[in-house]
This record gives sequence, C-alpha cells and structure tokens, in this order.
Amino acid sequence: TVIRAAILIQNWYRFTMARLEMRRRYSLSIFQSIEYADEQDQLQVCNLQFFLYKQLRYPQRSEVAQTKWVCEFEKRIDVPDSYYGPRLSFPLTVEDANALLHAFRNEQLLHARYVLQLLCETRRVLKEMPNITHLSTSYSKEITVCGDLHGNLDDLLLIFYKNGLPSEQNRYVFNGDFVDRGKNSMEILIILFAFLLIYPNDLHLNRGNHEDYIMNLRYGFTKEVSKKYKDHGKQILCLLRDVFSWLPLATIIDSKVLILHGGISDTTDLDFLNALERNKVRDHVHVGVILFSLKNSASSLARLCHLQILDILWSDPRSQNGCTPNKCRGGGCYFGPDVTAKLFEKYNLKMLIRSHEFKPEGYEISHNGKVITIFSASNYYEEGSNRGAYIKLNPELIPRFVQYRVSKYTRRQNLRERVGTIESSALKSLREKIYAHRSELTSAFAQYDLNGTGKISVNDWAAAMESVLQLELPWRMLRPQLAQMNPDGEVDFMSCFYDLKIGQPIKEVQPALAETLCRYRRDLEIIFNVIDKDHSGLISLEEFGQTWKLFASHLGIDVYDDVFDKLVLSIDYNKDGHIDFNEFLEAFHVVHRLEKKAN
Repeated sequence: TVIRAAILIQNWYRFTMARLEMRRRYSLSIFQSIEYADEQDQLQVCNLQFFLYKQLRYPQRSEVAQTKWVCEFEKRIDVPDSYYGPRLSFPLTVEDANALLHAFRNEQLLHARYVLQLLCETRRVLKEMPNITHLSTSYSKEITVCGDLHGNLDDLLLIFYKNGLPSEQNRYVFNGDFVDRGKNSMEILIILFAFLLIYPNDLHLNRGNHEDYIMNLRYGFTKEVSKKYKDHGKQILCLLRDVFSWLPLATIIDSKVLILHGGISDTTDLDFLNALERNKVRDHVHVGVILFSLKNSASSLARLCHLQILDILWSDPRSQNGCTPNKCRGGGCYFGPDVTAKLFEKYNLKMLIRSHEFKPEGYEISHNGKVITIFSASNYYEEGSNRGAYIKLNPELIPRFVQYRVSKYTRRQNLRERVGTIESSALKSLREKIYAHRSELTSAFAQYDLNGTGKISVNDWAAAMESVLQLELPWRMLRPQLAQMNPDGEVDFMSCFYDLKIGQPIKEVQPALAETLCRYRRDLEIIFNVIDKDHSGLISLEEFGQTWKLFASHLGIDVYDDVFDKLVLSIDYNKDGHIDFNEFLEAFHVVHRLEKKAN
C-alpha cells in the first residue's frame, strides 16, 4: 500500500510538473513570437522613419559638425549647487566609477553635463579601437563574456557583485544590446563607458543591433533619455548616435574564440569587416533601412558593408545546414552547422560566442558545442520568465557558465504561481495582438463559416489565426485560453474579442480607424518623436495631419481624410492648435475588461 501510494504521488507530481513546464514553454513561445513579429512590423515602417529622421532631425549641421558642437556645448552647462549626485572629473578613476554605482543603486541621475563629457571622452577612445578587438587570456586568468542586458541595471549590478568589478585582473567583454526595453539603459551605458575609460584594455564592448538610433526610437531608449534629461536629451541622443557608430563589431580571444552579437552567414568575411569604416554604417543596422540604402547606393562596396554588418548583428543559428533568410526577424539569416564549420576552417577558430536571442536558462550550446548563445537579461519578458547568465573563459578556453536571476518577488512565489504570472502576461500580450487584427481575423473566420453560424471547427479556427497573425504558435493548445467552445465542439470565433476593447474616449472615432490607430500606435509614436524636436510631447494639428497622411500612404492604409480630419479637430481640447500625442495614443490601446485567472 505504501509503495502504491508513493507511485501515485510520484505520478501526480510528474504530471503536475510536466503540465507546468508545458504552460511555461508555450508562454515563452508567445513572448518570443510577438517580439519577432514586432521586429517585422518595424521593417514595414523603417524606411519611412529613416527618411523622416534624415529630413527633420538635424538638417542644419553635418553629422561631424553636430557632434563637435555638442562636445563644445557641454562646457556651457552649469551644474547647480542643489545637485547632490556624482561630480566627475577626467580622467576618471575607480572612485568615480564606484560613485556612479552608488548613485544608480539609489536611483540618482548623473547630471547632463557629466553625461555629455563622458560620451565625448568615450567617443574619443572608441575611435582609436579596431573593428575587431584581439584579446589574450595570458594577461589574466579568465575573461568574462556577458550578453544582452537591455536596460536591466539590476542584472549588471548582480554580475559585478558575483564576479567582481572590471579591472586589469578581471577582464570583461559585453556583447551588445545594452539598451532598449528596460528602464535603466542610460545608467548601464554610463557605467560601462566609465569602466571603458578607466580600463580601456580590460573592458571591451561589441555593438549590438539595438545600438542604433532607429531601433531606439521604437524600443524605448529614446523615450527614456528624453524623459530623464528633458533639457538636454536632444544633445545626448545626438552624441550617443555617434558613439554607437564607433563601437567595435567583434572580439577574438586567443585567435580561437570569435565573439559577436548576432551571428554569421555564408558570406561573412572577417578581414573585410576589420577593414571597413564602421562609423559610416550608422542608422543602417535594420534591414529596412539597409534595403532603402541599397536602392539608393551606386557603390557595390557600400552594399557589401551594409549586408556584412546586418548579418553579424541580426543572424541566428539553426540546427539545419545551410544559410537562409531570417524571416522571423526580417533581417540577417539562419546559419547552420556547415556555415559555422566553413568559417572556423577558414580562420582556424574553435568557438563562436553570440547573444541576440532570449534563452530560458540564460545560455544555449548548439552546432556540436561550437556555438554558444549567452543572454544576460534575467526576467526579460516577465518576472521569473528566465535566468540570465555569463561565461567565464579560462586559458584553456573551456567555458564555465554562471546563471542567476534577479529576484524581487519570485522568492515569495512557488513554481505554480511564477508560471501563472508568466502565462497571464503572455496571454495578455497575445490578446492585444489578436484584437489589433480584429478585422482581418473576422474576415478569415468568415471564410470557414459558410452558413453564418458564428461557429467553426477547432482546426479551421487555428488555421485562420495562423494565416493572419503568422506567429507559429500551438493554436489548438491555446484555444481554451482564447476562445469559447460550444457543446458540439465548435469554436465561437467572435469570443476571441469578448473580453477586450479599445480604450477610446473619443466618440468621433469610427471602429475601423480606432483599430488602425491601435495597431500602429507604436509606429506613430516613433514618427511623432522624430518630428517633436523639442521633446515637448506636443505636435501641431498641421504636422499631425501631414504625418498621418504620409504614414497611411506609406503602409497603404485606406482611411478617408475627412474622417481623420474630424478626429484631429475633436482632440484639440483647448483649441490651441496643438495635440498632446502621447495622451492621444494612450487612448488607443487595448483594455482588458475581464482578466482570466491562470489555472
């Protein structure tokens, strides 16, 4: 009896754990699919954003003159006596770096004057560095390699706590994507740049695909800087754009280990990458802008530069041989074990360390141990969603992985509660995606509902969902969380939208226009931020209307001008000829009227 009871308990436990793991995995799949779909959406409007940026952002000065002007401008900024944060003097010391760490732990801001000084000094140092940095383990016992941080300051602080601060005896390589998504990207940059100035031979930075002005417009860094540095945000962003363009592209350790942000392709040429003028490939990181540039470039050399950098910043490894376009992201490629082997043979390499890709455990080994993905941002999608990790390489080049998770709440939650939190957040994001495509989904459902019953089979419902959203998700498994089923086993397809609505307080908005604004609100926000040169959050009615018409024309959105004109007039509440567009866009987000509790 005891043995039977033990077996029953064991079976129950295994079933429960398997079910929790299934829920965790499909939740992470939802997050990642939506993230990649968002990058594809970025591709659609990237050319327009780039055109507006080039036309409207800094037309009065050349890029070099603009940077020089900013570095002169910072000398005229006064630091008031009321400022109690760190006061930097150059050259920086370890004491300065410790003061910055202490200030940021206490949520203090570094004054704009010191930020600009730091960026000018960082630019000066980066300009002297090669495109590909060569390091040797003979100068230190180990070298630590960190992946994406994405604005998560707590992860960087935890890495330094566990692994020690950068020094001549404790060398680091940070492999790009320092910014965007998280709320402390600026603080991470300041800390990394400070240690770079103190230990230029011992702390090394590679460029990621998010060290790019166009990407920052969409994924939060531009907004963060503008909010934290209202008076000098424009100058800081201008200088950061130049600093990003000077970041090295890759690092090679002991001539055997190649470290770069994304990956490789069957045309990757390290000698060519090491010789190109990297600072001239700026704001061209995303494929949409690159294609725009290629169409307007007569130089085959320029095309090759753009494509080579695109591949090393955006590509992902796959288990299948070959090199194919990365359709999920909209840029870069998928490279197989044969592509890795070919590059290794050509350059006598042993290992490729890359980042760029979320991994639940913080790292992943592929291509028979030759390719390692390292991802250092824990809790990337949601609290408890993943661990972060970093690699320690010894002189024998044997990687040792250190995992961690910054935890503020998860220690008070059991596994079921953590999975429930992740699942709830993932489903919330998915429902918003579904509602933003309501018209297309309704049409797709109707093609299967030949008798107009409002009900279709589960297979047809899943096929319609995938045909419109193209997220490659297990729709049949997700159906109970997204749509109701009648006793006959058919899906009430309109129930996908029952618990959602668009938060639009403006009566003049027609449903079709409201759905369009909801779907493209992030893209509109980016374009408005380009036009809003003084970061006031206000845009004139004329600029608002012109921007919308240009945007709608670019994407082929069919909305009558008189409908939109009526909307524009109705939201100028105080009739001063300007619109607070952040407030306007906030009205067009998906509201969850009934949050379903996780099982």
